[in-house]
Amino acid sequence: MTDTTTSDTTDAPATAAAPGDAPATETPAFDPERRATELAILDALRAVVDPEIGMNVVELALIKQILLGPDSTEIKMILTTPFCPYAGSMIAQVKEQAESVVEHDVKVTLLAERWDPRDAGLMW
Repeated sequence: MTDTTTSDTTDAPATAAAPGDAPATETPAFDPERRATELAILDALRAVVDPEIGMNVVELALIKQILLGPDSTEIKMILTTPFCPYAGSMIAQVKEQAESVVEHDVKVTLLAERWDPRDAGLMW
């Protein structure tokens, strides 16, 4: 009978850690809890409507990025026009709606990027 056992070294670390070093933790490629929170924020932001267009900030593709942190969150967004008369109100609503989901401080940052209706699937 032939011995078919082999030594498996795939579980061994590639390099040995120095004494006292904490083991390196890998960031998972996909965090379902984090994604669920991002989707909940996007869902809450559907309540923020641009009064001139009558569509919400998610449908209009104004929300560009959500950066979740343990104690704070940042939402990066753009406006439909650089001098939108409702900018202050919309930013406050985005902050309020996001804070209702994450229950900590949310910072809303306006980006200088210009809005393109095609990003929202609109053809005018």
